[in-house]
Amino acid sequence: MNSRQQLDDSIVENIVKRSYQYVAMYNVNNKFALKQGGWNTVAADTQLKDHTMRDIARPNNDSLYIGCMLDLRKDPVILDIPAIDSKYVSLMVTAYDHYVNIPLATRLGDFRKPEKMLFYSSRTEAYKKGEKITDVGRNFEASGDFVSAVFRVMPHASDTQRFKRITGQMQAVKLVTLTELRGDKAKPLGDITFPPVGKTDADVFETNLLEVMQFVFNHMTFDPKNEIDQALLAAYEPLGVMPGKAYDPSRVAKIDGKRLREVAERVWKAEMAKVGNPKFDHYVTKLFQPKGQMSLEHLLFQSVIGPIGQPAQEAVYPAVATTDGKPMNASHDYVIRMAAGDMPPARAFWSFTLYDTKNGFFIPNDRKKYSVGENGGMKLGADGGIAIHIAAKKPEGVPEENWLPLNRGDYGVDVILRLYNPDLEKFKTWSLPKAERIG
Repeated sequence: MNSRQQLDDSIVENIVKRSYQYVAMYNVNNKFALKQGGWNTVAADTQLKDHTMRDIARPNNDSLYIGCMLDLRKDPVILDIPAIDSKYVSLMVTAYDHYVNIPLATRLGDFRKPEKMLFYSSRTEAYKKGEKITDVGRNFEASGDFVSAVFRVMPHASDTQRFKRITGQMQAVKLVTLTELRGDKAKPLGDITFPPVGKTDADVFETNLLEVMQFVFNHMTFDPKNEIDQALLAAYEPLGVMPGKAYDPSRVAKIDGKRLREVAERVWKAEMAKVGNPKFDHYVTKLFQPKGQMSLEHLLFQSVIGPIGQPAQEAVYPAVATTDGKPMNASHDYVIRMAAGDMPPARAFWSFTLYDTKNGFFIPNDRKKYSVGENGGMKLGADGGIAIHIAAKKPEGVPEENWLPLNRGDYGVDVILRLYNPDLEKFKTWSLPKAERIG
């Protein structure tokens, strides 16, 4: 094949929009695996994230993580999970397709007692679907061979003893393959070469999109009855990329990487423009859902604004708009006010987090203060309300806990509100506060 494909604008845009979820998650999952020492590893973070976090856009500063990076090609992986003494814990599972499953959550009554859970894919060599394993309570079939299984834990940081107990329980999560459980050595995993990740998603679109997508196609389960799956496969077949094939640069189509990058960046800007726009408020309850419960429109949006997140049943992430309707800019200070009766309808906890708009990273500051909430710190007024100030200098009379430091400059900033275990019925009629520009 290897002939230059003359793709019109509509075809290029279709490829970008249908690929974005895979490009974003390929970057995220593989970067995390590289950072924590490879696949079939467990890493428990026992400190809240700070502005040095650059692996994922819009991280949070109100919960801790246990990252389990699973390679399910040759062997099922079993997680040994202790009881965790927190009022909020969830286990979030996602492969390169960016669909999200929550097989365990405190909302569902889990984490009260220890249990073992087995993970496999349709291609796992050493496991037959439905096979019962002694002492393993649950099985989970993943949609891909390379999977992130991430525990999100509220650390109760204000309670020193409880925080210590919770972080100890987090470090007790263990990973073992089925082969190891049966007393043999783990099967080696070093027989595979991953295409390079990109610093940004646009980098992949420009430099090695077809290589990445061929790798993805070979390690994902595609449903013949799923319209989104089949449209993706149809978009790539003319380019020489199909499931089960080895990537051969001499046989796939030659495509204009710079043009793909331009379209990807244009799509990114269009999706980011929806953040804080009341027209798209309904998105927050439709994101990060399992396969079969999402539209391409919502998959694209969630993959642009910052993978990975949770479905609305676990958490919602509305963006805070401004009272004047203009994007927030670090040239100005802002305040977000809530009266006692207007607090977010969260059964577990809530937080407001400040980011730079372009990259989705925390704003660097010496205080390492990036959020206001139960874990990031907050102080209610005598009337039970709160005023959260976003400012280059702490305003006089404002509690330290309620100040989000800003580095003055002409660049965009935005605020995301997170509600954990939200009351979705109340959320439907609750009014999200807005940021008011000061001065």
